[in-house]
Amino acid sequence: MRGERGQGGERAGWGTYTLLLLFCAVSLFPLLWAGVAASRTTTRLAHTPPPLRFGRNLPEHLAVAWTDARLGAALFNTLLVAGLVAAGTVLVATLAGFAFARLRFRFRGALFALVVGTMLIPPQLGVVPLYLLVARLQWTDELRAVVLPGLVSAFGVFFMRQHLLRALPAELVEAARMDGAGPLRIVWHVVFPAARPAMAVLGTLTFVAAWNDFFWPVLVLTQTGSPTVQVALTGLGRGYIPDRSVVMAGALLGTVPLLLVFAVLGRLVVGGVMRGAVKG
Repeated sequence: MRGERGQGGERAGWGTYTLLLLFCAVSLFPLLWAGVAASRTTTRLAHTPPPLRFGRNLPEHLAVAWTDARLGAALFNTLLVAGLVAAGTVLVATLAGFAFARLRFRFRGALFALVVGTMLIPPQLGVVPLYLLVARLQWTDELRAVVLPGLVSAFGVFFMRQHLLRALPAELVEAARMDGAGPLRIVWHVVFPAARPAMAVLGTLTFVAAWNDFFWPVLVLTQTGSPTVQVALTGLGRGYIPDRSVVMAGALLGTVPLLLVFAVLGRLVVGGVMRGAVKG
């Protein structure tokens, strides 16, 4: 495959565009199938071959899913939880990453190794002691039981530390100190601007992970009247003959906010990734 070089650099050939179109088609097919399944009846979905065209029942099934699962309240709760978890993770990870990258203190290497080492522990091993702690604090069936445990991320600390090692020269921090800047001013005027691309990437990834989280919320929000989206969707399709079309309609409604987030923050995420890729 040959590329044509112009003033803006090397241009991609037809093979590259073909691969990109194929990749996009494969990536979008699950979303397309969810829309098709939500617009058909359960009986039609059981036929062979399955339908690949939209039917007429999409508005009806969306309305049933919205009402039966009370998705209005669930979407608001999930937006609140995911937003708080993403904001808290970005803030804590940026401050901790700056400390590990540019501050000097005793046992810095050992503490950072300990933080990274926690990434090797499966999250399921901590579920029982975490649930016992939440139950003792009487936080079960409350959203703070989902928010507070997710405010600290070992991966986030590692990610921000690695970014700040490249994007934040030690001389810049020393120059700010010599100009009389205190710790808070250094963080606000020096660290945050340098970390902004990585903060956008980490915030988006954390928001998506918190939005799609199911295992922990379903344990601690079992009896609440306003659960998160993933927990609310478990109430759909119950019965002797589950209505798979309504389930797919609810899943489709739960996916729309994530698409909006990517539409708004997509450029920031791509810009942050590309900036980190070209920095030497």
